[in-house]
Amino acid sequence: MKNLDPADPRYTLGHATIDRTHAEFIELVKRTIEADGTAFPALFDALYAHTREHFAAEEALMVKNAAPATQEHCAEHGRILADMRRFNERILAGRPMMARAWLRDTLPDWFALHTTTLDSVLAAHLRRLQAGQ
Repeated sequence: MKNLDPADPRYTLGHATIDRTHAEFIELVKRTIEADGTAFPALFDALYAHTREHFAAEEALMVKNAAPATQEHCAEHGRILADMRRFNERILAGRPMMARAWLRDTLPDWFALHTTTLDSVLAAHLRRLQAGQ
């Protein structure tokens, strides 16, 4: 699956909670992409809920630990959540085709870039704090 292998080292950032959440996210994205028409709506909704929790947890870490690029990072989260909300509404209205295409063609590349940039900066900051630097 395009850019979505939980064993890919770019998704392991050295922070147990972030790494676990990323692995869960990847698995849920993969399951949703592969879902048949009857399972897709519930799985997309579960992915949307997981992503909201995932982003909220990261944002709490950023605020608590005065992480760099917090505003930019949160803005990216907000943009993706807004996309997911709109796609979820389309799915619920019986129009899943655009959501499927976005999930397959856009989200994996976005997640790879987001993880190797903003999430990587966050994880490095948290590791430095933990090491007392």
